[in-house]
Amino acid sequence: MNASTPTTGTPSGGTDDRPGGDGPARSGPAPQPSSPMDRLHRCRDRRIVAGVAAGVADYLGVDATLVRIGFIVLALLGGIAVPLYLAGWLLIPDEGTDYSIAEDLFAPDGPR
Repeated sequence: MNASTPTTGTPSGGTDDRPGGDGPARSGPAPQPSSPMDRLHRCRDRRIVAGVAAGVADYLGVDATLVRIGFIVLALLGGIAVPLYLAGWLLIPDEGTDYSIAEDLFAPDGPR
């Protein structure tokens, strides 16, 4: 090995487990949601229209008012909020259920 060649890792040739180091490689499946709040859903308790904004706020860990203001701003700046909200209403399952409205409508065996 040449003295001018930089080396990586630790002097022993292993990986560096310190913060900012290379660390060991992680493998395996992604962690699954452990509670209903870890999953995107439409909120039943704090809904104003269909619970989309409150559910997105729960998922992101922010106040629902911020998400609602975001929807209002998007609605005023081009109207994209209306189709987004409708898509959320159709595609995001209601709290306590596993299926969205769209999944219920288009299920091969009919509505659940």
